Amino acid sequence: MRRRDVVKSAVASSVAALVPPFPLRQEPALVVEGLFAGSMRLSHLRGMQQGGVHCGVAGGPSDINGYAAILDFFDRHASEVVLARSVADILAARQAGKVSNVFCWQSAEALGAAFNQPLGTPRTALRAFHEMGLRIIGLCYNVVNVFGAGCLEPQVGLTRAGRRLVEEIHQRRLVLDVGGHTGEQTTLDAIAISRGVSVVCSHTNIAAIANNYRCVSDRVIDAIAGTGGVIGITAVNDFHVRGRGVTGPVPHIGIDEHIDQYEYVRRRVGIDHVGMGTDFVDGMPIPYGGGVNSEIITSDMISEPWRFVKGFEQIGEFPNLVAGFKRRGWSQADIDKAMGGNWLRVYRRVWGG
Repeated sequence: MRRRDVVKSAVASSVAALVPPFPLRQEPALVVEGLFAGSMRLSHLRGMQQGGVHCGVAGGPSDINGYAAILDFFDRHASEVVLARSVADILAARQAGKVSNVFCWQSAEALGAAFNQPLGTPRTALRAFHEMGLRIIGLCYNVVNVFGAGCLEPQVGLTRAGRRLVEEIHQRRLVLDVGGHTGEQTTLDAIAISRGVSVVCSHTNIAAIANNYRCVSDRVIDAIAGTGGVIGITAVNDFHVRGRGVTGPVPHIGIDEHIDQYEYVRRRVGIDHVGMGTDFVDGMPIPYGGGVNSEIITSDMISEPWRFVKGFEQIGEFPNLVAGFKRRGWSQADIDKAMGGNWLRVYRRVWGG
């Protein structure tokens, strides 16, 4: 064999050794569902396993009894799901073939108001909940509380108690969750005093597409991205198409219109600032047909029964979303960021490690 042929053969062998003996990966590297409604439950765990979703953020305990109950759930399903307190825990669970669950609060109401009285101490119980595993915390849920205002009162700003809480959240290295349920002015005030800490909106949609109370404005999108944070996109149908004052029927949209929401954030502030925050309610006892407080859940915010976008109505259908991104020409790198990498970057930056 001539020397040229020997060299060509060696190069071909080296290249072949670098090519894996299986098709290139088609799913995102590590998938994070930035928020689903309620707490971890068996129906959602099964859906995550079916859809190939590795980590989910959901409601953590607000008292010791709730903490005991959710620990029992983890014990019963210890071979399948773990409580994650760090990015290392999320990665270790993935390596072990388990789902991980991060505790969040959508509102800080559970802290009460005793710390905000003229007599007594300004200390909250946040440290105790952090020890229980709380890692992500919102301020307000749709309406005014001691910390600020919800989305139904967007002009009301952060209170003195809210400022103290934001400072404590950052001191304890929790992720601050604003926008969405939290009103615009309260959100902007909280971001303004966060000073270099990444802030997120775990689950919302785009006001420029549908002017819904639950959707965030361009001002909020820009402000969150300016901190290095992430805007999570829900799959709630009404938040895509129902604007303020619209109480009648609205279209039931599909995957392509849903991806328009991701595209909007990507075009406006870049791929590093968008994530998945489904807000799925599967398996929860939603009080359809009565029991909803119409002053809080207004009929021009969301109608009953609550619907999710066609083709992505529960987390087990996650592969449909990935296929939709690919149809739109998204690169694997961009899908990896939006479906998990961006959340992990913020968690690592805020939690440390």
